[in-house]
Amino acid sequence: MSKVLIVDDDITFSKILTSFLNKNGYETIVAHSLKEACMRVKNEAVNLLLLDYRLPDGTGIDVLEFINQNGLQIPAIMMTSFHDIKTAVKSIKKGARDYITKPINHEELLMQVREVLDESNAAGDLSPEEDFIKGTSELSKQLDQHIGLVAGTDMSVLINGESGTGKEHVARALHQMSKRAAHPFVAIDCGALSADLAASELFGHVKGAFTGALSDKMGQFEYAQGGTLFLDEVGNLNYDIQVKLLRALQEREISPVGSNKKIKFDVRLITATNEDFQEVMKSGQFREDLYHRLNEFKIKLPSLSERKEDLDIFISFFIKKANKELGKNVNSVSKDVKALFDTYHWPGNIRELKNIIKRCVLLADNNQIELKDLPAEMEFSTNELKRETELNSDLKLQQEEMEKHLIEKALKEVKNNKSKAAKLLNIDRTTLYYKMAKYNIEN
Repeated sequence: MSKVLIVDDDITFSKILTSFLNKNGYETIVAHSLKEACMRVKNEAVNLLLLDYRLPDGTGIDVLEFINQNGLQIPAIMMTSFHDIKTAVKSIKKGARDYITKPINHEELLMQVREVLDESNAAGDLSPEEDFIKGTSELSKQLDQHIGLVAGTDMSVLINGESGTGKEHVARALHQMSKRAAHPFVAIDCGALSADLAASELFGHVKGAFTGALSDKMGQFEYAQGGTLFLDEVGNLNYDIQVKLLRALQEREISPVGSNKKIKFDVRLITATNEDFQEVMKSGQFREDLYHRLNEFKIKLPSLSERKEDLDIFISFFIKKANKELGKNVNSVSKDVKALFDTYHWPGNIRELKNIIKRCVLLADNNQIELKDLPAEMEFSTNELKRETELNSDLKLQQEEMEKHLIEKALKEVKNNKSKAAKLLNIDRTTLYYKMAKYNIEN
């Protein structure tokens, strides 16, 4: 029986949710604060988190960060109000598998819980054909061409794209189309690895290598022997691990933590990131020599908003998939829904479209998806975007001039030291470099 941890400070709501999930075959435990949630995930075997965003001593995102820092592989669903759509998107980037808005539709939540747990239990078993869709837009044709060109080689591939664009599905497709297809495909989310555990996870360790190392452990490089190792969000690896990874790739051998033993490996490396590595390297957060090792061939995944010509294909594909899973017979979306889809900015990309279609198929009371079946936050977000674009351009110009003035003033105060200027402005160095380029501020 799967154990679900509900993290919410609303006692009544927690009881209602507990009762509903218990009736549907799930074991539940409850935490009413950030502190209690962290204690629970560290000391109990939890299969899924239902996280409220607003907690008395922090946020649901703080829980996600605690999970990542401690190397815990626990899927999470964020619960938030539809006014907090940006927060929901941020939580996905921090590692949440999905989000749901309050007031919660219990049947929709049950569907999401089952889907996330099924995905977690079946990790590594899906074929790329199940979710990797070939579009007909020029960008999609170029993507397919690049995959076909590099799949049969042993070149290291760096996949770059926003969250939800299908980076892992591309990696799986590359593996399945390669000469290594009969061997393992091993995927690791580097964003979920703490600095202390990353070396052990990648290279393994011997008993007694560090506190808690109670037995020998094989690293993922060994598990992937003969096959493909996929490192998602590789930019999150800390500098020490970058050095060890570079050495391993140069020498084609690894050493488990705490051991002098050298282990040869035959693994193809595929990595992915949603970051601009040129900016990250400028800031000194990622080694340029490692970047060139990983980037023998680069595949850029377009966002969904960049290839809306493919929307009809994607919609049809996900409707058929949802019909099969839910036993429904939906065959299309209404003209109003299609018009909204065309204007929506899709911050969660193909993953968001897939989830929305599945929700709508579940709620549809005939063979067509109507506006009433869409989540409220989607229309709200579209209206917000329209209002933002209708703002007076003069106001935007004034804001940009003020921002440029503040950056120039900060740089002058710290004698052009970028790190100090970024701290003074309360932004990171990557953002500072971007703003300086945008406003043509000289270095």
